[in-house]
Amino acid sequence: MKRIDDAWQFTPDWSEDFLKGENEYEEIRIPHTVKEYPLHYIDVNSYQMICGYRRHLKIHDLNKRYFLQFDGAAHIATVYVNGKNMFFHECGYTSFRVEITNAIHEGDNLICVKLNTKEDASIPPFGFMIDYLTYGGIYRHVWLDEKESTYIKDVFVQPLSDLKSITSSITYDGDTTNMHVKTQIFDQEHICVVQKEFDSCLNTITQLIPSPVLWNVHHAYLYTFHLELYKGNTCIDISDTPFGLRTITWDKNHILVNHKPVFIHGLNRHQSFPYVGYAAADSLQREDARILDEELGVNAVRTSHYPQSHAFIEECDKRGILVFTEIPGWQYVSSNQHWRDVCINNVQEMVTQYRNHPSIFMWGVRINESQDEDILYTKTNALAHSLDSTRPTSGVRYLEKSSFLEDIYSYNDFSHNGTNPGCKRKKDVTPDMKKPLLISECNGHMFPTKSYDPIIKRQEHALRHARVFNDAIQDQQHAGMFGWCMFDYATHKDFGSGDKICYHGVMDSFRNPKLASYVYSSQQEKTPVLEIGTSMDIGDYSAGQIASFYGFTNGDSIRLYKNDVFVKEFSTTPFASLKHGPILIDDTIGDLLETQEHMSKQQAKDIRYCLLAARDFGLANLPLKHKLQFAKAMMKYHLTFQDGVDLYGKYVSNWGDEATRWRFDAIKDGKVIASKTKCPGSSLHIEAKISSTVLIESDTYDMAAIRIRILDDNNSVASYAQLPLTIHTSNNLEIIGGKHIVSEGGMCGTYIRSKCISSKEAITISSPGLEPVTLHLQIRG
Repeated sequence: MKRIDDAWQFTPDWSEDFLKGENEYEEIRIPHTVKEYPLHYIDVNSYQMICGYRRHLKIHDLNKRYFLQFDGAAHIATVYVNGKNMFFHECGYTSFRVEITNAIHEGDNLICVKLNTKEDASIPPFGFMIDYLTYGGIYRHVWLDEKESTYIKDVFVQPLSDLKSITSSITYDGDTTNMHVKTQIFDQEHICVVQKEFDSCLNTITQLIPSPVLWNVHHAYLYTFHLELYKGNTCIDISDTPFGLRTITWDKNHILVNHKPVFIHGLNRHQSFPYVGYAAADSLQREDARILDEELGVNAVRTSHYPQSHAFIEECDKRGILVFTEIPGWQYVSSNQHWRDVCINNVQEMVTQYRNHPSIFMWGVRINESQDEDILYTKTNALAHSLDSTRPTSGVRYLEKSSFLEDIYSYNDFSHNGTNPGCKRKKDVTPDMKKPLLISECNGHMFPTKSYDPIIKRQEHALRHARVFNDAIQDQQHAGMFGWCMFDYATHKDFGSGDKICYHGVMDSFRNPKLASYVYSSQQEKTPVLEIGTSMDIGDYSAGQIASFYGFTNGDSIRLYKNDVFVKEFSTTPFASLKHGPILIDDTIGDLLETQEHMSKQQAKDIRYCLLAARDFGLANLPLKHKLQFAKAMMKYHLTFQDGVDLYGKYVSNWGDEATRWRFDAIKDGKVIASKTKCPGSSLHIEAKISSTVLIESDTYDMAAIRIRILDDNNSVASYAQLPLTIHTSNNLEIIGGKHIVSEGGMCGTYIRSKCISSKEAITISSPGLEPVTLHLQIRG
């Protein structure tokens, strides 16, 4: 297939003149959004319209068959070729394919798409208010496919339970009389490991793979099934289907990958990006998968609440990230039969279009959080199983003891409020204890947290994710959990904050990490992780009392230093079921009374007890037992009231002329793997990270994400820095969202888009009073 993403024209107002090819309109490239949006306060009416896309297409050989394929057009598309109505598609989240052979002629042809981007109640996910925005546009690729009269229509590669063999189900279009096929299986190094020629066009081929290498979580290995269709000695069609040798099964409490239990720990993801909505280049889709893998360390992602880009799923295939994908929808199910028929068709399209992705481990065949609809969901569940018997089905609920037609009970468990258990017991949720229970969402709207919220709230946000994660593992009756969600996103007025943003993410909208993200990233071993759940600034705490806090690390312990003097080493975590639970740091005095005040071990212990009590409760609010202990210590060690005040000021409140410098070292196998310093700073600087320094300009543009943070002297995020920044680029790059932005919670970002091939480009990011940062990149063809 050939991508035809360039040379389109767009109008926000569909007309017959546009259909006829008259007049000139805005030239655009695909992926395209019907409107670029502000970061906050998006007007949902701004992207709802009946718009038009058109493109000229040169055809030279009328002896071929021609097809157009649209990977994503939101939301109701009518395709015209030379003015002839060819196809009508009613889903913005699955692809569609239309044969145009009978409508084209030699030479120039006009392709037009009439696109309804409105929240049209006649199809899912529409009909009621939705907690996400449904941006409009042809936002995924468009393809031209040129075929012979007979061609390979579909291939479905199914790994068998022996983990040594595959069965390939093949569908042909056209007359296959006197035709035959050849097959090859290539390993990941592109070496042919199996090849065979057949004397006819078989619909089912089973083959054994020698010395098989399995696809597994975080250890992905991909083969390619290569199929050639022959007419005589002439090859007339070729199909290449990547696949992974793996199985997905389940028992009463587990999801099994290759017959071994895997605890699912992941995050929910929307496919949206600031400014452009859904219309992001493949490189940004792949970047999200990289972030999930390398930065967040999760082993799974749920594509809430609709099928997402093949580029994103392909990257999950390559990285070994499990994917739970589902049909479009949010809570609402219409009684209208057409709406329900579209819902069923969405299952058909989702499964047939995505079933060769080894990363997809489960099909969601219910509308997210909808009521029980047994007649509808009996059909959707049966359809998914008939199209793909290799994976379980599920459907995301907020209902307990719901009608359970699928294989896995997925439940949005929002029961945790900060003081109770992290999740509900299985017996209280599912009606069938013999099938697995999976937490499909948790936290989210229960504790929305902005990047600039006080550190106490940001730490509690992180701890709530840790509690659900820990308790879901601990009870041994949950198959896994998906936190809500990967990043903040824009929504309708009925949800989110006053600016129509759901601040539910463990990252901000630009994929900058919040503190909660370190709960997930600290569970992996590839990259050292250390983040501290406090600023150590007394002004962030009521009465200036910095009580206990947590360190998030994949180290074995954390060593604390005060002005480079060792205080104490901490390794205790209340999250024992996590591989690396947040470590409790509850003593900022430690050995200092012995090393700095030269107290005996017992005296230091007694005085430390009193000082920590004063820290936790305040001197004026000490409980009676602590007051008595305080008096006893003063008498025993002949301390005056002023002695107590001095010790309190020095070791608790840290009042003084010189700022205290706290250093935290993460220790693993006795070695420092990461270090973090907390100290009031006097200067700030800009950190800018670009997702790629090479953009590929081909039949459409490429994009890169730039994540920006304002850091202090010690490279900690300056979370109260709300600074204006200006972005300057050279001529062959386009800034998306405007050149003036503002940091929020010390973090922000932008996107750039290529215009043409160029060997040397630059982006400069500046803010008044700060040293500018320049990024360099090139645009290749």
